[in-house]
Amino acid sequence: MQEPNWLQELIDHLHTKHASHYEGEIATYIPELGKANPDHFGVAVVTADGRVVEAGNSDVCFTIQSISKPLTYGMALEAYGEERVSKHVGVEPSGDAFNSIELEKITNRPFNPMVNAGAITVTAMLYQHYGERTFHEIMSRFSAAAGRQLEFDEEVYRSESRTGHRNRAIAYLLLNFGMVPEHVEAALDIYFKQCSILVNCRDLATIAATLSNLGTNPITKAEVFDIDRVKDMMSIMFTCGMYDYSGQWAYRVGVPAKSGVSGGVMSVVNRQVGIASYSPLLDSKGNSCRGINLCADLAQELGLHVFDCMNAGSSYLNAMLENQ
Repeated sequence: MQEPNWLQELIDHLHTKHASHYEGEIATYIPELGKANPDHFGVAVVTADGRVVEAGNSDVCFTIQSISKPLTYGMALEAYGEERVSKHVGVEPSGDAFNSIELEKITNRPFNPMVNAGAITVTAMLYQHYGERTFHEIMSRFSAAAGRQLEFDEEVYRSESRTGHRNRAIAYLLLNFGMVPEHVEAALDIYFKQCSILVNCRDLATIAATLSNLGTNPITKAEVFDIDRVKDMMSIMFTCGMYDYSGQWAYRVGVPAKSGVSGGVMSVVNRQVGIASYSPLLDSKGNSCRGINLCADLAQELGLHVFDCMNAGSSYLNAMLENQ
């Protein structure tokens, strides 16, 4: 079924509007990320029934980085259940930077699975469950959500591993408080690899659409995530997914989302649409400047904010049907 022209025209318009903006800086603390092209800017939208719209550099690959975090969190919930996982990682926004070396004062848990401390804990739990098959399981699940076999960037992985001293400090602090088992280095190695998985905007929008479609890939029809875990994944993305900009994002855009320091932003509108953008120019909090502004405009244009008076449960799909 062909996508209505109005949506393509809207995406093209918003891409053109923001492509000329060069606010922000490319991340350099992982040396390989510093090689990104500041001109690259792509966007893709995949609907919950599998329709695709793209603009700009939507086929340019970049590493998934922190956008991997809600996906591995969902995998851990499937493997262990919410009660077990919650003993090791909380669900409260921290208000601190994503790489802060901070834990909850009483429980010594990481605040949530979207900060590095929580994500490392989640990956360590997956390693405890899957052992040497862990990265294969992660890659298989991400590939199923994207609808194609993904790869990972060896150079970014090695760059992260070589310079990831802060993440090692976090991991050993977690070990000290009994939040992770003793195989710290093995879990960290997998964490660096999962962050180095390569995606493009279409892949990321398809992953988002898989979450939007209650865990089933809308293009391949593969059942990727358990429906109950999708609710948990989107909840944590809504409250914590945009680092210490999450409150502003909820106020301004109002949909579950996750960003990564390579420049990706993935947004999910429940049962409606998955949205992805890529631009490596980041704000001071580690979020893509163009990505945030494009999503804010798109949410306003389509009434996607969860509390928008235009959003009568499925405003996007209603608009689509009316314009066919």
